[in-house]
Order: sequence, then structure tokens, then C-alpha cells
Amino acid sequence: MTNGQGQSDGEIVPEKFPNNPQGAEGMEGRSPVKGNVQEHPSHRTQRRQEEMQSMLERIRKAVRRDKKAKLTSLYHHVYRVEHLRSAYYQLKRKAAVGVDGETWQHYGQELEDLSDRLGRGAYRATPVRRVYIPKADGRERPLGISALEDKIVESVTAQILSVIWEEEFLGFSYGFRPGRSPHQALDALTVGIERKRVRWVLEVDIRAYYDTISQEWLGKFIEHRIGDRRILNLIQKWMQAGVLEKGQWTLSEEGVPQGNPISPILANIYLHYAFDQWAQQWRKQKARGDMIIVRYADDIVVGFENQAEAERFKEELTERLKKFNLELQGEKTRLIEFGRYAAADRARRKAGKPETFNFLGFCHICSKNSKGYFCVLRQTMKKRMQTKLKTLKIEMKRRMHLPVRDQGQWLQAVLQGHYQYYGVPRNGPAMGSFRKEVVRLWKRTLERRSQKSNIPWERINQLAKKWLPYPRICQPYPNQRIHVIT
Repeated sequence: MTNGQGQSDGEIVPEKFPNNPQGAEGMEGRSPVKGNVQEHPSHRTQRRQEEMQSMLERIRKAVRRDKKAKLTSLYHHVYRVEHLRSAYYQLKRKAAVGVDGETWQHYGQELEDLSDRLGRGAYRATPVRRVYIPKADGRERPLGISALEDKIVESVTAQILSVIWEEEFLGFSYGFRPGRSPHQALDALTVGIERKRVRWVLEVDIRAYYDTISQEWLGKFIEHRIGDRRILNLIQKWMQAGVLEKGQWTLSEEGVPQGNPISPILANIYLHYAFDQWAQQWRKQKARGDMIIVRYADDIVVGFENQAEAERFKEELTERLKKFNLELQGEKTRLIEFGRYAAADRARRKAGKPETFNFLGFCHICSKNSKGYFCVLRQTMKKRMQTKLKTLKIEMKRRMHLPVRDQGQWLQAVLQGHYQYYGVPRNGPAMGSFRKEVVRLWKRTLERRSQKSNIPWERINQLAKKWLPYPRICQPYPNQRIHVIT
């Protein structure tokens, strides 16, 4: 790896096929050479992960040494067999297959051939298979499912890009970053509203964000830090591989397929230049009152002290996004009066209660705590709950004839996952309502096993008490988590 002046950063560039006789023997199906000690699979997995992390750490140090230099020697990290194998073992083994129909269990024997094709420049990206999943608002979200070998190469490349841009991403960006989570974004937003003089909240929604990303601009953004033409060509192959839907292939002239391993980091890089840096400068140079910004992927919330600044920011943001082929969704991009002063200000004008806004599955409401002080109440979004219950109804119908024990264990896991995410302080009633509806769905499912079946509530309550856990708060108060982190 070299910096912009062609000076080496001290890293040794490996050969195309590093010496690893034991690994080569395993991939070719031969037994180990007589006298070699057979290594336990868990040790090999740990060694691969350590080697991958060592490589990423060397890149991280090179980036930190010179934050403006372009990295010109990265591609050899992508096609190294051990790095591909590490990414392969990190993939979900039962994930949906791409257009090639290749499964995780079968592909493990093809990694050396993939490495060879990458090294020779013979690798070709496969079109993604498009599927649709329901959204909370009733619409459908398009997802792209890559072929297995594309997922492997994308995963290695995504980790490299993530290490490079992690040194540049700003503090208010939380989506798909190592060590960051949706709850940290939620806590940062809540603490910002409660502690700053926020009176107005702008809820930003970008129309079809992943589908409208400009591939030309994305290439320019990546070139800010990467000077290795082969990495740029690799990313271009994935973006131009096209989409296969119902047997019809179409060329993707814009957008990034959502659902691929490389998509989150590419989307983050795009908004880092299109929004984050601009918004940071706007806050420093134009904002006179308090202003907070929280972004998780393409979900953005901005808080303001002054209404005039909020309206000006919204107007200039619209023009800024147009430059990069993005557009605000009018009906979902709203500026509302919100914060510690909202209730009193609206009562004085006889305007009713403060409006609410949604962020990362929670409805945010102006409220007061037990001591009478202002706080932000976060409750499960009704649309999210309804969508989840509809999905559960379909899945329970599919599992209708399974033993009660199996149904109970599955529903137990569903509720535990729900509580883990939505178990924030003061959201107990909403979680209780969700559990109550799950019990009702389970009763109907069990009764449909027979036309004459009528299970009494006493029996259902016994089953629910045995298998369905009651709501519990799994997340700390926002100020507690922020205090620990900072």
C-alpha cells in the first residue's frame, strides 16, 4: 500500500497464492501430508479471523497516518484465499440463494478458483435476484439477493471500505457502523432534545434512497480515498450487473441493490458526502441557535431552536439533495413543533397537543416523567406492530399443525426478540399489547386445527404463562447509555 507520493507504508504485499499447504490440501480434497498435525476447525476459523483483523488494522493505521492520501494498493487483500474464506464463514448458511442457485454448504470447495479469477481479472459479477418484502406503510421494499460468490467478494471489500471511511464518518452517523446500534441513535436523539433548546424537529425522508443513488457520484466519492483502479472497477461491476426479476434482466443505471453486503457501506459513503459534511458545515456557519443532527442510514432527524433556521435548512437541503439525484418525500418530510417548550407554546396559541414523529420504529411523544420534568416518551409505532402481527399470523398458519411445544418455543423466541429491541423505558404498555395480540393469534391458530375445536381461555392462558414471556425493559435510560459511552 502506498500513499499519494508513492511511498510504501511498510506493509508487505503477499503473493497471489500465499504458502498454506494445509489449507490447499483441504480445498483440493486430499488428505494432509503424512506427518502434518491435523488442526481443529475452530482453531483454523480463529486464525482466519485474526489474519483478517490484522489486515484491516494495517489499513486503519495507514489511513490514520495520512487522512488525505489515496490508498493505491488494496486489491490484493480482496482476492487472498484466506480473506475470502474468512468472509465465507461469516455468511449466513441458510440465506436465500441468488440467480446461480448456489448454497453455502456446496460452495466451500470453489474459493481457490474464485481467488484465481479475481487475481487474473476474470471475475464477473452476477445479476442480483430481486424480491420484495412488505413495509410498515403497506408498500413493498425491493431487495437484491446476490449470488453466493458475489456476497463473499462484496463482504471482503465492504470490510476494507468500512475501515477506511470509519476514520471520516461523523459522530451523528450511526447506521451500519461497527460498535454502533439503532439504540445509540435513539438515545442520542432523545438526550439531544431533552438537554438542548430544541423547539422544532425536522423529520427527513428520502424518496427511494437506495434506488436513486447516482452511480457516477458514488464513484467520485470513493475516489476521494481509493486510488486502486481495480477496487473501483470491482464496485462498478456489481452496480452494472443488472437485476433479474421474473426472468427479465434489466440494467441498473442508477441505485445500489438493497440487501447486499456492500450496499450499507456504499449508501453510508454517499450520504457522508451528500448530507453529513454539508449539514455539519451548515450547523457551524449558519445556525445561531441550538441544532442537533442524528442519522441512521437514510433515516434522518434534525432538531432546531429557531423555526426560521429550520425552514431555511429544509429549503437548502432540498436543493442540496437534488444535486446528487436525491429527492425528499414530501408527505413524510415534516417540520413539527416539538420539545420542552412545545406544549406550553401550543397551549398559549390554542393549537392542541404537540405533534409526534417516528424514528427507527418508535413514535416520539412530548411527555413528562414522574417528577414533572419534560421527557421524550418513545412507544412502538402502531404501523410496525400491525405489520409484525400480520407477518406472525401468516407464519403461525404455516406452523399450525406443529406440536404445541414447538409453536410455544418459536413464539417465545419471537417475543424475546421483540422485547430486546422495543424494551425501552416506559414502553411496557405497548409491549404488553403486543403480547396480548400474540396470545389471541395463538388461540385462533390452535382452534383452526379442527372445525369443532373451541379451546377455553383458561387453557390458552396456561400455555401463554408457560411459553410466552411477559414484557421486560431490556434497554437502559438514554442518559445512562450516553453517559457510559462519552
